[in-house]
Amino acid sequence: MSDSLKPDAHDVASILINALPHMLRYDESIIVVKYGGHAMGDEKVARDFAKDMVLLEQSGVNPVVVHGGGPQIGAMLAKLGIKSEFSGGLRITDKATVEIVEMVLAGSINKQIVGTINREGGRAIGLCGKDGNMVTAKKVGRTVRDPDSNIEHYIDLGFVGEPDKVDATVLEQVLGRELIPVLAPVAQGKDGETYNVNADTFAGAIAGALKAKRLLLLTDVPGVLDKNKNLIKELKVSQIHGLIADGTITGGMIPKVETCIYALEQGVEGVVILDGKVPHAVLVELLTDLGAGTLITR
Repeated sequence: MSDSLKPDAHDVASILINALPHMLRYDESIIVVKYGGHAMGDEKVARDFAKDMVLLEQSGVNPVVVHGGGPQIGAMLAKLGIKSEFSGGLRITDKATVEIVEMVLAGSINKQIVGTINREGGRAIGLCGKDGNMVTAKKVGRTVRDPDSNIEHYIDLGFVGEPDKVDATVLEQVLGRELIPVLAPVAQGKDGETYNVNADTFAGAIAGALKAKRLLLLTDVPGVLDKNKNLIKELKVSQIHGLIADGTITGGMIPKVETCIYALEQGVEGVVILDGKVPHAVLVELLTDLGAGTLITR
């Protein structure tokens, strides 16, 4: 490496000095990171994310990764010729579909993430909500209003669930042992059936059960934006309902902030919504004064 490309020693020292207080702040703390969406399809982003998780673990932090995989599930269903049925904009998950969901989430995607973290020097372990009865799910449906008749009707979504109970015993045995758990949001119900659980909701339930210091929701947007499309750096729970009412928070961001509120109510100290496509977004958020998204607190 030429001298012109070598990092300046003073710059390196400055970075370490600035990062140290943050590293001490999160020492031995649990950080739950929801990783998913289109960011998982980019190999460089995946490697950067894996490096972030390894560095956090080596710095004394206990990261827990929860991943989604909607695009990958859609691609596999199309490949197998299984047509997705939608009602009110929501996917109906029948028996054939939930088998594919489990295969993709708890199988291929989970092991890809585990393998990437391991290649970057970590020791990841792949699990799903079924392991050790970690998450017990309950079946959910949705009530939607017909825009023409204004009549509400219930939609049976099939094998779609939400966390009913979380038993953190398995995770408590894993954390603090130089292992990074990677969790697929698939869980079993009391009825013995397998349920697909929204990854954000799953991550919020896990973070709440572990009383995590931070829950990071990696998305495809910088965070919560105001009406001028500028990032809102910090929000209190008390402000959120007003922002929904006045149309500042809309669409897919509404269920995300609702997950944030739920996690905070369960004992999580703070939740951050940030752009997972930004290189090393997790480290920028946790280990610098800059932050990388919207921090939501009680």
